[in-house]
Amino acid sequence: MAQTELRLNAELRTEFGKGAARRIRRDHKIPAVLYGHGTDPVHLTLPGHDTMLALKHSNAILTLDFDGKEELALAKDVQRDPIKPVIEHVDLVIVKRGEKVTVDVPVHVEGEAGPETNVVVESSTLSVEADVLSIPELFVVSVEGLEAGSQILAKDVELPAGVTLVADEELLVVNVSQQAAEEPEEEAAEGEEAAEGEEAAASEEAAEGDEA
Repeated sequence: MAQTELRLNAELRTEFGKGAARRIRRDHKIPAVLYGHGTDPVHLTLPGHDTMLALKHSNAILTLDFDGKEELALAKDVQRDPIKPVIEHVDLVIVKRGEKVTVDVPVHVEGEAGPETNVVVESSTLSVEADVLSIPELFVVSVEGLEAGSQILAKDVELPAGVTLVADEELLVVNVSQQAAEEPEEEAAEGEEAAEGEEAAASEEAAEGDEA
């Protein structure tokens, strides 16, 4: 499924620095910068709640209304607070309708692999080129019934029409391996007892040697 174009009302920002950014966030807004296509960077303030909702999706496409005009933009870098559910800053890149862009699209794994296997996602995103208004929201990869030793490479991921793989075709996306055999509890306990017995015997021999 492709991204949905979302509209946000933005404001030009005239205050800069950490103090200004804190004041903006206290007002439940988000500082941002818009650049690209040879234009000078434009500093903006975005509405907090609406922006949070829009940026739940990776590679969000936003129509920004500000200063009597509008710009189509791609959310390129979203800086989030490591603890609180707060967006600290957004970098936005100007894009044009019909333009192709290179983006990293998340990989979502579904299904259940064969018994006694481990499924490891080696690449959580895939780099692709797509029309700016047709960027996939995610790529679904199925591991249903796959046996140990199976691998899914970038070239194996099904891409929508018009989307081109930029990543290396041989990039390992998902690896299905054999689970490590667990040592039976009784055998493990016997092994521990034997080891403890050997350690005790060695200690006794050392003590006898010292007495001699």
